[in-house]
Amino acid sequence: MAVDGPAGAGKSTVARLLAQELGYTYLDTGAMYRSVALLARRRGVSWDDAGALGLLADGIRFAFVTGTGGIRVWADGEDVSDLIRRPEISQGASQVARWPEVRSALVREQRRLGEAGGVVMEGRDIGTVVFPEAEAKIFLTATVGERARRRAAELAGAGGPADLEAVRREVEERDRRDSERAHSPLRRAEDAREFYTDGLTVPEVVRQLAAWVRAVETR
Repeated sequence: MAVDGPAGAGKSTVARLLAQELGYTYLDTGAMYRSVALLARRRGVSWDDAGALGLLADGIRFAFVTGTGGIRVWADGEDVSDLIRRPEISQGASQVARWPEVRSALVREQRRLGEAGGVVMEGRDIGTVVFPEAEAKIFLTATVGERARRRAAELAGAGGPADLEAVRREVEERDRRDSERAHSPLRRAEDAREFYTDGLTVPEVVRQLAAWVRAVETR
């Protein structure tokens, strides 16, 4: 199944718990773009160098492994789960995702990882590009104000800067980049269910979506 949506909508948390509830495997495609940004920075590859980034992305092999604290992301044999969550790498992920060379390479890897089925794949173009034939598609979102509030709380909890207005501008800029990029822009698939998470707890969102997915599967 495909779970798409903008930054800060709660996709990662909801998709991970939804996979557990349904007995599926969780695949975080956003973590793959973050990994490209991380490895590019380490190897001296500019986030503006589309060709070099594409070659880099094409050579990375990913694994999503259940471990201590949940699903761990491995890239080229290294657990990068914590490193890719740093704020600068989050911004880098959006920058490297602009390039068709990167997206094409990672789409091939995503299809390889999901070809056996029984997965919840989360990202920004899963239902439109990666698996347009997915049986169940969800577009998870929330208002800009709500997404900025969540991101500010996350940063504050990690000891980072948490100026709400600055975070709101960052969220709006991320939305603009993701929606306006020429290759695989963020958009809702026509047959996806749009679901707003404002005012709902994570368990409430997971419970409602799990019920909907089960109903879709029994049609």
